[in-house]
Amino acid sequence: MKKKVGILFGGKSAEHEISILSAQNIFEAIDKTKFDPVMIKIEKSGQWQMDAVNQFDVIFPILHGPFGEDGTIQGYLKLADKPFVGPDVLGSAAGMDKDVMKRLFRDAGIPIGKFLTLKSCENVPPFSEVKAALGCGANGAPVFIKPANMGSSVGISKASSESEYLAALKEAFQYDTKIVMEEFIPGREIECAVLGNEEPVASVPGEITPSHDFYSYDAKYIDTKGASLQIPAKLDEETTKRIQQLAIKVFKTLCCEGLSRVDFFLKTDSSAPDNIIVNEINTIPGFTKISMYPKMWEASGISYTDLITRLIEFAVSRYERDSKLKTSR
Repeated sequence: MKKKVGILFGGKSAEHEISILSAQNIFEAIDKTKFDPVMIKIEKSGQWQMDAVNQFDVIFPILHGPFGEDGTIQGYLKLADKPFVGPDVLGSAAGMDKDVMKRLFRDAGIPIGKFLTLKSCENVPPFSEVKAALGCGANGAPVFIKPANMGSSVGISKASSESEYLAALKEAFQYDTKIVMEEFIPGREIECAVLGNEEPVASVPGEITPSHDFYSYDAKYIDTKGASLQIPAKLDEETTKRIQQLAIKVFKTLCCEGLSRVDFFLKTDSSAPDNIIVNEINTIPGFTKISMYPKMWEASGISYTDLITRLIEFAVSRYERDSKLKTSR
């Protein structure tokens, strides 16, 4: 008997439109000999097209950003006692907040760049102090300013002057009450996909070369020539292995399950093993047919359709495992 799969998409975040694209692609590609997919849209207002998820066997949330990728929907689905694709409440919440995420990485010994956190209720430090703290003062390198809880490069700016800094703060605070300020790390942008529950595996890495200043929202989704993708990335065997091992360590550190994409910088100014820096994790990465997550798995031997099937199977397997634990208590 086919499982009825609810593809949950849309949502209240600024990534609403990207979620729609991901959901449409999943609906078209899902194996309809095994699954009966139904689209469940959440409007920008927060209104659901359907009143409940109880009629489904499993939910595939493809909600990017706040109110979808941050543990809120995952908590709702746990309360509804429904299996769902992707990390649980803890992994989702920790992975969404760039400040918390980076502190957990740091404590786990995962290499990250220098960063500062600023809340909207705090006094704004002078740009000179920020640059000095991030090690950008001497070489004049820019500072990246981001909302702590947002994805798809929404609200991110690069600041090289006091005026750009103040404008970047204003932009980032439109999306969150907490922001992170990061050092500029010159190098290549490498990504790696992770798949699985207790024994996750990593894909071949891919590389992004933006044609813009950085991999901005426009470069990702609007400008068709915003970036070039190289999958697999041109890396030596040792570097590939270290990136894959780090991706799995990041995944496990945040207690993730199902899927995630881990983003790296491969520094050009230092030698191994100090040249790989973890930037962030995305617990519900973009899922269009041309998105990096499915493309990296395709290059690793798993088709887009088979990837969707495996993710649903991992969701059901986790649910059955957790249900057994509940009954044994």
